[in-house]
Amino acid sequence: MKVITNRKYGPPEVLRLEEWETPIPKENEIRVKIINTTVNSGDWRVRKPDPNIARLYFGLFKPRSVVLGLSFAGLVDTVGTKVSTFQVGDRVVGSTGMKMGTYAEYTCIPETGIVTKLPKEISFAEGAGISFGGFTALDFIQKCNVQTNQSILIYGASSSVGSAAIQLAKHFGAHVTTVCSKGNIPLMKSLGADEPLDYDQYFSTNHTKEYDIVFECVGKTEIQNNLKHLKKGGNLVLVGASFRQMWQALWISIFKRIKIHFGPIKESIENLNFLLTLATLGKIKVNIDKVYPLEEMAEAHRYVEAGHKKGNVVIQVEKTK
Repeated sequence: MKVITNRKYGPPEVLRLEEWETPIPKENEIRVKIINTTVNSGDWRVRKPDPNIARLYFGLFKPRSVVLGLSFAGLVDTVGTKVSTFQVGDRVVGSTGMKMGTYAEYTCIPETGIVTKLPKEISFAEGAGISFGGFTALDFIQKCNVQTNQSILIYGASSSVGSAAIQLAKHFGAHVTTVCSKGNIPLMKSLGADEPLDYDQYFSTNHTKEYDIVFECVGKTEIQNNLKHLKKGGNLVLVGASFRQMWQALWISIFKRIKIHFGPIKESIENLNFLLTLATLGKIKVNIDKVYPLEEMAEAHRYVEAGHKKGNVVIQVEKTK
């Protein structure tokens, strides 16, 4: 099978196309022929790595996980002898989590893992796109316990996490203000934003409004700036926090008793099914910015790392018939 490997840290050019043996599933696993995967901010941060201290977890001198990629959508190709939930030919979607490995034509995943059947109303590309941004946005929104009529500010709202957060916050009844570039304001409106701001408006001295939740998606603002717009007792979310910001947030949380959420998210089959139900009902939509073939993974990484993507960047691993 074809895989994209990441055998050393560095720029997008370190990603290489290789031929590997197709994996054989264990008795409790299914093998998925991947149709689509995605490239997200977590992928390029592991590739670099960014921050450098991430080497302590992902490999000190070279990546421990040779094949990146978290999300997948595809067809069940083979089932283990003890698998009862899935059959060959089932359309499935899921996430391999920190195991990674979806930059490949096939992946094996336990039947009890983060994998479920993909509704026929949702395309493979949409299925692959729903997990990373959707999982992240939903987990943090749950931690904030978003309520009807609360106000939420979403910074970096055109990202995959931001576009999911807009729609989920609206689903839970919040009033949503977004911050993005001027060119992306029509997209914000189409996703349901009540008050789209561009960056100039957000950083203007005239912008003094406070919000119940400040949801920073891209790690490009300082914590103190976010706290200026946070109501007393509110929640600050730092999706793309740097290592320095994590330490700062921890100190503020302990000594100033301000609720700041950051760090790894929880992936669950319940949340995946919830997201798929909303998508099937048309309550949320997966915004796909660009689609690249597997062989152009380096270019896809370069585009995502530049920080201007609008929603999801999808990789076409296998063409559908």
